[in-house]
Amino acid sequence: MTKFENPEDIKVIVATDCGSTTTKAILIEYVNGEYRLITRGEAPTTVEAPFEDVTMGVLNAVAEVEELSGRKLLDENNKFISPAKDKEGTDIYISTSSAGGGLQMMVAGVVRSMTAESAERAALGAGAIVMDVIASNDKRLPHQQIERIRKLRPDMILLSGGIDGGTTTHVVELAELIAAADPRPRLGSSYKLPIIYAGNKDAAELVKKTLADKVDLKTVDNLRPVLERENLGPAREEIHELFMEHVMAQAPGYKKLMSLTDAPIMPTPGAVGLIIQTIAKQYGIEAVGVDIGGATTDVFSVFRPDGETPVFNRTVSANLGMSYSISNVFAEATLPKVMRWVPFKMDERDLRNRVKNKMIRPTTIPQAMEELIFEQAIAKEALRLAFIQHKNFATVLKGVQQQRTIADAFEQSSSGATIVNMMTLNMLIGSGGVLSHAPRRQQAALMLIDAFMPKGITRLAVDSIFMMPQLGVLTEVQPKAATEVFEKDCLIHLGTCIAPAGKTKKAGPVMKYTLELPDGTVSGTLQYLEMKKFPLGIAENGLPLKIKATFEPEHHFDVGAGKGNKLTTELNGGVVGIILDGRGRPFDLSDLDEETRVTYLKKWMTELDIYPKESLQ
Repeated sequence: MTKFENPEDIKVIVATDCGSTTTKAILIEYVNGEYRLITRGEAPTTVEAPFEDVTMGVLNAVAEVEELSGRKLLDENNKFISPAKDKEGTDIYISTSSAGGGLQMMVAGVVRSMTAESAERAALGAGAIVMDVIASNDKRLPHQQIERIRKLRPDMILLSGGIDGGTTTHVVELAELIAAADPRPRLGSSYKLPIIYAGNKDAAELVKKTLADKVDLKTVDNLRPVLERENLGPAREEIHELFMEHVMAQAPGYKKLMSLTDAPIMPTPGAVGLIIQTIAKQYGIEAVGVDIGGATTDVFSVFRPDGETPVFNRTVSANLGMSYSISNVFAEATLPKVMRWVPFKMDERDLRNRVKNKMIRPTTIPQAMEELIFEQAIAKEALRLAFIQHKNFATVLKGVQQQRTIADAFEQSSSGATIVNMMTLNMLIGSGGVLSHAPRRQQAALMLIDAFMPKGITRLAVDSIFMMPQLGVLTEVQPKAATEVFEKDCLIHLGTCIAPAGKTKKAGPVMKYTLELPDGTVSGTLQYLEMKKFPLGIAENGLPLKIKATFEPEHHFDVGAGKGNKLTTELNGGVVGIILDGRGRPFDLSDLDEETRVTYLKKWMTELDIYPKESLQ
C-alpha cells in the first residue's frame, strides 16, 4: 500500500482533501509519544478553467502549511521531500477528493427492495452519489430505463441480481438493457464505461457475452450470495479501484496528483465513512455521524443489531442542504415544522424571502440574531429529514423470513425493520458549517439533540475543522495516528445528553439524578418538559473529564437499563457539559399550543445558554 512496511516508522504525515470548492491540507506529526495536528492550510480547488489542474490547488494549500509550520515539504520541482528529516519533508502524503462532483454512479438490481438495495448500499458505502436505481420491478418500461441510462451518463454502473445458483434470466435482461443503452461516461469519451457485475455467479458468462464488447466489465463476488447475507466488501473495493483508474484519471491534473500520493486517492464520503467505522470498531461503540453541506446531507452509522457484528450504512440526502437545497428543506419540512423551533413570531413572507436569498447567495451567513435562530431551526429540520431517510435505508436484510409475533407484524413493515436504535447509540458526531461553525457550541449540541432525539445516554461531538476525510484515508496506512488525532484535535467533545425514553401527559418527575461533579456532588429531580445543564469540561490532555452518575427514572421512563430501573454509569464531559433532557421520547413540540411552546423554548434556550438572554425577551 505504501512505501512503509511498518506503520510505526511514519512520524510526519501530510494529507489533503480536494473538495468541490476548497482544497484543505493538514500536517500531523508524532510529538511527545502521540500523533497531533500541527497546522492546516486551504486554497481554492483548481479543477475548472482557467487552471484545469487539481494539483495547483493542492500545492497552494500545502504551501500555506509550509509557511505556518516552518517545515519545508516540497522541493524545487514541486515534489514532496521524503522521508522526513528534522524540519524538512514528510514520511507520507495521502489525499481524498470530491472535486468535479465526486463519484456518480447508477446501480441496477433484479428486485428493488432486495438486490438493488444491496447494490445501493455498496455504492453509497464506497462514497458514491447514487444517481438512479434501475430494477426489473421499478414500474418503468424498458425504453424508459434505456433513455434514463443514456441521459444520466454516470461514472460507472454496478449491476447485481440473483442469489448464487438461482435464476439467471432477469439479471441477463438487465445486462441487455445496459448494452442497448450503450452508455457514455461523464468524463472523457476516450475510454469505455466501467461496469461492475456483482450478481449470481452462474450468470457471469452470459453477462460477459452481452456486455464485454461495449463496456469495461469487471466481475466480483455476488453482493447477495444467499438471501440471509450481504457481501459488500468486494464490490466496494472494485468501486475504489475503478474510481482511481477511470474517473480520477480523466479529471484534469489527477494523473499528476496520483503520482504524488503514497496511497490510493479515496472519494471524500467514503473516507468519512471509514473514520466513523474505525472509531466504532476501536472503542466497541455504536456511532452516528452527519455531514450537512450546502446541497446534500450525508448520514453515516455503525450499529450492532445482533449485539456483536458492526453494520455500516451511509445515505446521501441529495435535496437537503443549507444553501443550494434550502428551499427543498423548507418545502419538505413545511413552515409550521420549521417555526416550531423559533421562540417568537416571524412574518411568513419575510421568512420565504430569507430562504430564497440564502439559495441565491449560498455563502452568506446570518447577520442578525433572529436570522441565526431561524437558520438553525431549518438545520434541525434538514437533519431530522435526512435521518428519517437513513433509518428507512438502514434495515435488516429484506427478503429474509423472520419469526414475528402478531404485534411485530403490525409494527414492522415487510420491507425490513430499521437497525437504528437510539437507546444503544453511544456517540453522535456532527459536521458541516452550520454545526462546526455555530457561534456557540451549545447551539450545535441543541441542534443535534432536537434533530436526532437521542434516547438514554449519548455523547455529542462536532468535527472542528472537517478533517474527517483526511483521517479516514489515514486509517488505511496508520490507524493509530488517525484515531489519536480524531479524538484530540478533530473532535470537539460537546458533552453527554441524558434523555429518558417514555411519555406522560401530566407534569411531574421524570427521574432522580446524582452527579459526582469535580467540585461536589449534585442531586435533584428532573421534571417533565424540563432541561438542565451542568458544566463538566475537558482535561489537560484534550480528552473529556469523566464522572460517576446515578439515575433513577420513574416507572414508565427508561434511561437504558429498562423502564423504572436505576442506572449507575460513567459520563463524559465536554465544552458544553452534561445535558439532562426531560422532554420524553418520542417528543413532538407540535403537541404544545403556541403560547406554551414559546414559553418552553425560551426556558430551554435560557437554561442551556443557547442565545444571549436579551434576544429571547
